[in-house]
Formats: sequence, C-alpha cells, structure tokens
Amino acid sequence: MKVSKLMKLELVATCLFGLEKLLGEEIDALGYKRIETMDGRITYEGDERAVFASNLNLRFAERVFIKLGSFSAQSFEELYEGTAALPWENFIGKNDAFPVKGHALRSALFSVPDCQSIVKKAVVNRLANIYNIRWFAEERIKYQIEFFIFKNIATLMIDTSGIALHKRGYRIEAGAAPLRETLAAAVAAISRPREDVLLWDPFCGSGTIAIEAALMMTNTAPGIARHFACEKFDILADGVIAKEERAKAFAAIDQDCEFEAYASDIDPAVLEIAKQNAERAGVDDRIKFFEADARKIKKLDRRGTIVCNPPYGERLMTQREVEKLYREMGDAFSALSPWQIYVLTSAENFQTLYGRRADKVRKLYNGMIPCTLYQYFKNNTFNK
Repeated sequence: MKVSKLMKLELVATCLFGLEKLLGEEIDALGYKRIETMDGRITYEGDERAVFASNLNLRFAERVFIKLGSFSAQSFEELYEGTAALPWENFIGKNDAFPVKGHALRSALFSVPDCQSIVKKAVVNRLANIYNIRWFAEERIKYQIEFFIFKNIATLMIDTSGIALHKRGYRIEAGAAPLRETLAAAVAAISRPREDVLLWDPFCGSGTIAIEAALMMTNTAPGIARHFACEKFDILADGVIAKEERAKAFAAIDQDCEFEAYASDIDPAVLEIAKQNAERAGVDDRIKFFEADARKIKKLDRRGTIVCNPPYGERLMTQREVEKLYREMGDAFSALSPWQIYVLTSAENFQTLYGRRADKVRKLYNGMIPCTLYQYFKNNTFNK
C-alpha cells in the first residue's frame, strides 16, 4: 500500500457536549481549518501529521477520526453502496485488521448489528477486488472502522486514538466519583488560570482539576505520556511523524512557568492518590496537596480562584448531605471575596442553597451526567 505524503484529510474530533467552542479554538490554534461543527463533534481539514498532532495536543477531544466520507443511507443497499465507494485501500492493507462498530440516531437504519455487518461486507468486497484476494487474515495493524448514522446520513471513519483521549495516562487510580480529564481541563480553562493567581480546588479528589490546570499552564501536551492507535498506521511513516511531534511537544513545555495550585480534600486517602497522579503527570512541583475541610478554608493574602467539583449526590453523599454542604459552602466562600469562584455540580437548586445567583452559568456534561458550571467573578457579595 503506497500513500503519498501530505495527504489532504478530513478529520473529526469528538468531545463532551458543551465543549465544542473550546475544542474548536484548540483546532484553530493548531492551524487547522474547521469545516463543520455539530453537537459533540467538529470536522476539520488536516494531513497525516495532523492525525498524530491532534491526538497529542487536543485537551478537550475524546477521540480523533479520519473521515472517509458521508452519504445518504436510508436503506441497507444505500449503506452498502456508499461504504463500498470509499477509498479504504488508502489506509487498510491486505493483512490489516478492520473491525467495525458504530451507532445510529434518528434514522431509518437503527439496528447497529445489521449496520455493522453491511459496512464490514462492503469494505471486505472493495478490498478483495483491490488486492485480488478473498481471505483477510486481519493480523497486522488494527484500523477500527466506526460509522455514525444521523438523520439518515452515514459518516464512515477510522478511529486514530484507540483508548479515549480523556485517559491521559497519569490517573491509574481515582476516587469514588472521578471527573473526566477533558471536563476538568475545560473547567480549568474557563476559570482563566494565570501565573499570578492561585488556583485552589478544595474538593480535589483525584486532583484532576489542579493537574489539568498545571498541564495547561506549563504548555504540556495532554497526550504526552501515552500512545495512540495511529502511531502504528502506515501513513505516519513508520512512526517517524509521531517521534517528531512528540519531541516538539517536549521542547514546548514551559519549565519557567510560575503557576501554582492548591489541592485540598477532607479525605487523606484520596489525597495520596492525587499526589501520585500529579507525579505521573509531571506537575507535582506545581501543586500543593494538603488535608482540609472545604467549609473551613481561609482566604490568603494574594489573588486566588476557587475551582471545584463538590459532591452532588450521585455517588458519594445523600441528597440531604449535599444540600447541607452547599449551604455551608455559601457561608464559607462568602469570606473569600473578591476571589473568583467556579463550581461544577449537577444540582439544579445549587444557587438557592449556595445563597447567591451566579454571574454566569454554563451547561456541561460529566460523562452522561448533565451538570452546570456556576461562575462567580463579579462583586462577590452573598444573599445570606
């Protein structure tokens, strides 16, 4: 299989709902041109180098795909013909593996197993004709094919990430209710971390918000400590592109950054996990971990921002305990003015319990749990 360098590719980066704007700005910053944005995914132009660079550098993406094409698919025949017309041989060799998975929403074709079978058959038949073979060992490189059928439009893609991108590699252990790394990065980004402003997470749990903020501020690529499925792809020139991009990422780390974060929690056991996570992420020197009750923290004589994801009754506490905690947070955090405060929770009555209406709210998702980021950044006076 011969592939020319600097291929013009369409790439698709997926994200949690609510992170499309942040992800789009990241794609822009990497120098790629956006083509289309829809809920949870952005399509953009790139080349084979962009495949690896996107996986390595996008903080808010869940996966990066190579898009083969889109077409109308209101019947299995249309799905077969559309799939068979795509240039799979540009990526998949005669000895490579190409399993199929996907999903369908609001479409005439809704049976995922049937769609999988049709897509697999179409790819097999096209490659059989190209390579003049009838049996595929599927024992070399794995190219995970994924289809997405939405409103009768089928999009066929190849997954380049492998393990989801929110799994950075530093969080081997997590607390009972871990915050996804991509969402933690988004919450940190929205709080506008700065070198001269202390970022303090008083409900740090596994330390994810503080770690993601430190990675961001030191310009450390989120995927620098892990590997991706695409590293084995032929289009990455036997790993040369991956080595070059990874070296570039290491060289770009800001070793002189003076950013500092505090990460405290009432549970000493989870603090040990957080410390180990920070060490694996290479930012333990930027974060001070210590045991503290969030309801008793005191403002320091410096500028600061509280950024936190307190328990919200899904796993760790009862609803009554959560409501009591939020009232006590309102009392305690009122003494932190004029510090800015950012609180991520799924509790719809948070503002009432907390005692003050947020200056701005933003809808986000922690996995499948709908949440709201309550932002307090103006005159921090409370209604208590």
